[in-house]
Amino acid sequence: MGKLTQFITHPLELRAAIILQFFRKPLFSVNDTTETPDLKQCYKLLKLTSRSFAAVIMELNPELRNAVMLFYLILRALDTVEDDMSIAHDIKVPLLRDFHKKLSLDDWSFDGNSPDEKDRAVLTEFNSILHEFHRLNKEYRDVIIRITKEMGNGMADYILDEEFNLNGVQTIKDYDMYCHYVAGLVGDGLTHLMVIARFASPELIKRPELFESMGLFLQKTNIIRDYAEDIEAGRSFWPKEIWSIYGEKLTNFQSPENTKQGVFCINHLVLNALEHVTDVLTYLSSIQERSSFQFCAIPQVMAIATLALVFNNEDVLHTNVKIRKGTTCDLILKSRTYKGCVDIFEYYLRDIRKRLNVEDPNYLKFNIHVAKIDQFIEEMYQDNLPQGVKPNKTEIYLKVSERAKFDNPIEDVQYEEIYKFNMLLTVLFSTVLGILVIYLGPSNAEQSTQ
Repeated sequence: MGKLTQFITHPLELRAAIILQFFRKPLFSVNDTTETPDLKQCYKLLKLTSRSFAAVIMELNPELRNAVMLFYLILRALDTVEDDMSIAHDIKVPLLRDFHKKLSLDDWSFDGNSPDEKDRAVLTEFNSILHEFHRLNKEYRDVIIRITKEMGNGMADYILDEEFNLNGVQTIKDYDMYCHYVAGLVGDGLTHLMVIARFASPELIKRPELFESMGLFLQKTNIIRDYAEDIEAGRSFWPKEIWSIYGEKLTNFQSPENTKQGVFCINHLVLNALEHVTDVLTYLSSIQERSSFQFCAIPQVMAIATLALVFNNEDVLHTNVKIRKGTTCDLILKSRTYKGCVDIFEYYLRDIRKRLNVEDPNYLKFNIHVAKIDQFIEEMYQDNLPQGVKPNKTEIYLKVSERAKFDNPIEDVQYEEIYKFNMLLTVLFSTVLGILVIYLGPSNAEQSTQ
């Protein structure tokens, strides 16, 4: 289905796309992104390597924007070394382990990637990244160096792990550890950057399980969705501890006779990912600055929407499924407030439970776990208490109550955007109606009969 057809059949998503494109105002100017030639080059590399990440990074408060942009490019460079199978192990492994040391150099670049490596420019142009990195606040630099060191060593360990390379991820514990190195550490770094900038509660630093869940929820969603692509490339990230319950080989799920078991396996993995939801919602309640909140919230609402899409969906076994462009626009607009994010999670959790097959081996576990999330959300607001009953002032209730002062102005902006859209719609409708009256009115009708 083409994008135009998708928009026509989903008018609310069309409205979201129009509001996002024409009525939503950027939070901050981006004029400072061209301050120096090196900085301009860095933002060019950002757009070259990821349009989606570039869009959300450009929305960030200028205090944090360059730090996050450089953090992303440095980890992208590290990942480009790790992903390139043309680089010999005796070059790759030491480079990954020592990559953090390159960040202390004045100049360094690497041209050892394959010419076909799509992101090789991040390494060949690394000098520009280094020059801007050295202009950052030292506290930001220290965080980025620490995460780069941990991630580089984790990548090197996996390259040298023969069991992993031959048989993929084995246990759920291994699954969590792999996701920690590729995504949990990113959550760690971003959290520290936001706390240093005073855009997030310092309490987050003391609760690593929260930022760990932020990364794991995203990465597990991607791993479930990317099954067909990974199988084609000879990779295996679904944990054997789960998939072996449903089949003898991971590749067997692509056979028609094994589709049902493959779908049950997908659902089991979705259930595993949903274990992080309460941590994700708790984390988001602690982000105070508006652009930082949106930066964190948008990927998470995309993840829950994607989980709902892959749930009970046999297409995952054969192709890479994606949420519609219009759905993405709608999620971006609705996730600007904390209540908007919670509503999105509730909507997709209801959708998952509605489509849950009673024959699914995890039918009871799904219902119990979603009920626990529902109870957690009810605890946030406690709107329907009997008269005279005071709310139970739990940690999450107090956090969400505090967030109201940040969200109220945003809700006013949302109403204004919808009002402007409705006015545009009224003008367009009136214009079209006027044209029809002119060309199809009584005088024209009389002329056509003469």
